[in-house]
Order: sequence, then structure tokens, then C-alpha cells
Amino acid sequence: MESSFSFGVVLAVLASLIIAANALVAVVMMLLIHKNDGVGLCFTLNLAVADTLIGVAISGLVTDQISSPARSTQKTLCSLRMAFVTSSSAASVLTVMLIAFDRYLAIKQPLRYFQIMSGLVAGACIAGLWLVSYFIGFLPLGVPIFQQTTYQGPCSFFAVFHPRFVLTLSCVGFFPALLLFVFFYCDMLKIASVHSQQIRKMEHAGAVAGAYRPSRTPNDFKAIRTVAVLIGSFTLSWAPFFITGIVQVACQGCHLYLVLERYLWLLGVGNSLLNPLIYAYWQKEVRQQLYQMALGVKKGLTSLFLLLSARNGGPQRPRESSCHIVTISHPQLDG
Repeated sequence: MESSFSFGVVLAVLASLIIAANALVAVVMMLLIHKNDGVGLCFTLNLAVADTLIGVAISGLVTDQISSPARSTQKTLCSLRMAFVTSSSAASVLTVMLIAFDRYLAIKQPLRYFQIMSGLVAGACIAGLWLVSYFIGFLPLGVPIFQQTTYQGPCSFFAVFHPRFVLTLSCVGFFPALLLFVFFYCDMLKIASVHSQQIRKMEHAGAVAGAYRPSRTPNDFKAIRTVAVLIGSFTLSWAPFFITGIVQVACQGCHLYLVLERYLWLLGVGNSLLNPLIYAYWQKEVRQQLYQMALGVKKGLTSLFLLLSARNGGPQRPRESSCHIVTISHPQLDG
């Protein structure tokens, strides 16, 4: 009971941080989209929305972890909660893939990028992404082999879903996505290296004037750096959970459910807290917008403080000034 209570407290803190951080990034992205009207920013906004929904979904599990076993959630409600968590997690992972593909396409086809990735195409990608995500999340509810035959609270992932579901997700989703990430990264690195070599040859041959500074190669490496950080955080967060889930399916006598649910699943969900931090620290435009928002909040608080101070000290100031005038006028009357 004490361990479940501690896990519920950790879950509550993590959910609060995920919601707060991603909601802030979502506001920043909406302001940037209003200014720049960039398609890539829409994908980042979708990632913030998906991660916010993960925080909302896991916050619904806090009460069940803290309360007594007699008040545990029913199996149907627990299945719906975990399906919603899984759907939001799948949407987050697929959005990270979409962002990586968007960066890859911008480097691979720079001249045709805006023709290929139009607003209509981006909207269709986001809509299809959410349809696939909810299909993945609610799949165990329609496939009996992915469900646990018995249910004992509190509500958790493996309390309602069988490890076979994790095995299926690993083979169909996680490892193919990881390979696709690696392919994007390696090809982007190759393209950026070729561009860098071509620019150096042109400069050496005198085809480029000394005042001209090519700007695309730094942008290429910036995109590569962003994709590399996304791949690293995605792999480190979710790989332990899926690998251990495969081990649990292969070894029926192993009891790894506690490790999977209390630590590794929590580590994977924690990726939703890393994503906004990555974009806050690695994207210059996001940092600038956050700075402008902070200045606006500071000005607003300063104005509010001055207004409250004026209201509290307003009636006393006229009395002090009138007394001061009387004191100055007394010597003049005596003279």
C-alpha cells in the first residue's frame, strides 16, 4: 500500500510537469505559427498536444494508485484509461517520426519541399496519425489475446493488457520506427556532408566571392542535431520497456511486471517531459518566444503591483504633501 501510494505521488508530479511544460510549448508554437505560418511548426504543436494528453491520461491513474484496493477502478474503465494512454503515447511517437521525416525532406528536397509539404498534406498527415494512434491504443479492447484474463487492481498497464500486446508493438511499431529514425539520420548526415564538401570546393576554386557565406549547411547540421537528440531521447526512454516486455513474453516464469510498470513504463512516459525541453533549449525561435512571453508576464505583474500599491497608499499621500506645504509657509507668515 505504501509503495502504491509513493508511485501515485510520483505519477501525480510527473503528470503535472508534463501538462505544464507541453501546454507552455503549445502556446509558444501557436504564437510562432501565427507569425511565421510554418508547416513544420504544426508538427511540433501536434507533438505538444499529444504529450499534454499523455499527462492528462496518466493523471487519471493517480487516484487509483493512492486510494485503497477496495476502491480500485473497474476493469472496463481501467482498459479505457490505458487505451487512452497508449493512444496518446503512440501519437507522440508517430509525431516525432513525422518531425524527423519533415527535417529529412527539407534537406533531401530543398527546392520542392514547400510543394510537397503543403498545408493540406500536413493536415492529412496529422489526421491520419491520430487515426492510427487510436487504432493502436484501442486494439487490445477488440482482440482477446491482448487482454488479461483476470483483473486485480490497482489500474495499471499489465493489469488489463497482456505482454503479447507489447511484443506486437515492439515488432510492428517500436523497432521499425527506430530503424527508420536511424535511416533518416544517416542519410541527412550524408547529404549535409556532401553539401559541405561541395561548398568547400567552390570556395577553393574561387567560384564563390569572399563576402558570400553559405547558410544552408549550418541549417542542415542544426536539423541533424535536432533529429539526433529526438532519436536519443526516444530510444533511451522506450527501449528498456519494450525489450523487457519481450523478455517477459519469452520467459513466462519471470515476474517482471513490477519493474515494467513502476520503473520502465514511467521512464517511457517521461519522454513526454523531455520533448518540450528539447524544443525549448534547442530551438532558437522557441527560446526567443519564451523570452518575449516572460517579459510580457513581468510587465503585467509589475503593472499590477504598481496598481495595487497606488490603491493601498493613495489616500495617505495627499495628507503628507499638504502638511509639507503648511510647514514651508509658516516662516513666510512670521516674517
